[in-house]
Amino acid sequence: MTVSALITPILIILLLIYCAKKRVNAYQGFINGAKEAVPLSLSIFPFLVAIFLVVELFKVSGLTTYLSNILAPIFNCIGIPSELCELVLIRPFSGSGGLAVMETIFDTYGADSYIARAGSVIMGSSETVFYVATVYFAQAKAERLLYAVPVALVACLASAIVACQIVKIM
Repeated sequence: MTVSALITPILIILLLIYCAKKRVNAYQGFINGAKEAVPLSLSIFPFLVAIFLVVELFKVSGLTTYLSNILAPIFNCIGIPSELCELVLIRPFSGSGGLAVMETIFDTYGADSYIARAGSVIMGSSETVFYVATVYFAQAKAERLLYAVPVALVACLASAIVACQIVKIM
């Protein structure tokens, strides 16, 4: 048995020990949390449908390919290979879309190629900005999002640039 297979059971046991020490009813806490999750799921459902619809339209319409072709020279200038343009564009919208692009990259260039390794680091060092903003800001009822999403997108772009440079020197 590997250590990774033991992590979850160990964490559960430690949580139960902590709850017993603090005299907290762990089962009732779990039930209360589950009860709060149902209204949360219902309140964010329309936002999730909207973001999934936009992501699907973005992919099916060919807009990602079109934008990738337009932005490839700019991305090349800042250190991101043109083969990763579509990944950098789709990742802020959809994690599963990013994985689909990564699968294509693995099939086309091989899993151990520079492009695949840089793409893997980009996937691991970036976030689905619009999904996270949709879920968390909808629940928090935040209204002042003027800076949050643009800053997150700049951070994703910066992480892609740094990822490509680090993988290049390794």
